[in-house]
Amino acid sequence: MTASVEAAGTGILAQTETAVRTAESLSLTVEFVSPEATPVTAGATVMRVSGAPLAIAQFEEQVIGILAKPSGIATAARAFVEHAEGRIRIVSGAWKKLPLSQKEMIRSAIVAGGASPRIAEWPFVYLDKNLVCMLGGVGAALAATDRPELAAHRKIVQITEPLQACEAAEGGAGIVFVDTGHACDAVSAAEMLRHCGLRRHVDVAFGGGIRLEHIDTLRTLDIDIVDVGRAIVDADLLDMRLRVEEIR
Repeated sequence: MTASVEAAGTGILAQTETAVRTAESLSLTVEFVSPEATPVTAGATVMRVSGAPLAIAQFEEQVIGILAKPSGIATAARAFVEHAEGRIRIVSGAWKKLPLSQKEMIRSAIVAGGASPRIAEWPFVYLDKNLVCMLGGVGAALAATDRPELAAHRKIVQITEPLQACEAAEGGAGIVFVDTGHACDAVSAAEMLRHCGLRRHVDVAFGGGIRLEHIDTLRTLDIDIVDVGRAIVDADLLDMRLRVEEIR
């Protein structure tokens, strides 16, 4: 028996390699599979398998769940990246808030969509607002990272008000993350860094309730990185169906 998985909508594929491994675990032969991150339209064949009818039935029970949700996440990520037009870098770190069993799937889906699952490339040290508070403020928190084993790590600091931007930069931060949900705060932080002569050494990141319609405005502002949360990781699935093509 031969059967195909078809897309029921337009989007970006993710987790196709996992789908292949699942087919092979059921002793099915994979005759065709679209590569990871491939754009598809409704009716497009995602993969084709052949084998015993029982294995095909088992595959149908598993493969839609493997592909549909991550492909929906990849599709949402791609929409944000395309709207950014290369003027801002789109990241999505909200996968950290989801169950451990789903994290790797979500990270790979974000990458398939062209976004980044982390605010910076490794190695880096991330000081969120709670750590900053516990360590005694922005300056003290950065001073706590002044250790030989962290010398090559980029320092990232989450700030709660624009006035902290220059203190963070002077303390060695390479990224200041304004996670207030108010773009004016990120712009003010950038202005303060520029006034202190520190802007070119520091990236300004912004996040908090970002939706796709916000990107058209954000890409025109003095912001380098936008962290998108639920609008990507909680995206609707890209629906798919399995169709039996041939019975031998």
